[in-house]
Formats: sequence, structure tokens, C-alpha cells
Amino acid sequence: MSLELPTPIAAYVAANARLDADGMLKPFAADAILRDNGTVLRGHAEIRRLLEEAVVAAKAIFTPDTLRHEGGQVVLEGPGHGDFKGSPIRFTYRFTLENDAIKALEITA
Repeated sequence: MSLELPTPIAAYVAANARLDADGMLKPFAADAILRDNGTVLRGHAEIRRLLEEAVVAAKAIFTPDTLRHEGGQVVLEGPGHGDFKGSPIRFTYRFTLENDAIKALEITA
């Protein structure tokens, strides 16, 4: 199934499939906020650290299979698989976009 993703989200998902931290970070606004199961990260430096330590190191790839728009957000759901306990786990990614960039992302399992 092919989802019609907004450009910054498509760039993030494609870079994640390659485990490319630079590519995953690029679509985020400089002042973006990422919430990962309660942990709040602000700005590129903190988000990069999460991407390198929790995504690339664990070979964690998110494969969205559903998309919906909800309360001004783009919501993706799908399995994440990699070298982590419980893999694969179904995740929900809630993206907030602003000026063709990811302004906020909330990830829950």
C-alpha cells in the first residue's frame, strides 16, 4: 500500500528506511519538538541524539500502513521493527507541520 504523505513526512519516512540520521533530521524545523513515549526533546541537537541512539543504533524502521488527519495533525500508524525488545511493535506517529517542515512529532506505542 502506498500512502500519499506530505513532503516533509515522506522525506522522514524514506530516510528512516535507510537508517539515515541526517536525512531524518532534515525535514524538522530548527525549533521542533519530538515527544517519544513521554520524553520531550527540543531542537536539532536533542532530536539528532535520539535518532542516532534509539533509531539508527537499534536499526528501528517504521513502516506506516495507515494515514489520517486529526486535529490539524497528520497521524500515521504502522509497525516498527529492528533490534529492540518486542520487535515488531505497532507505533503511532503524530506529525504537526508548519511551513513545509515538521514542527512537532509525538511517537507512542
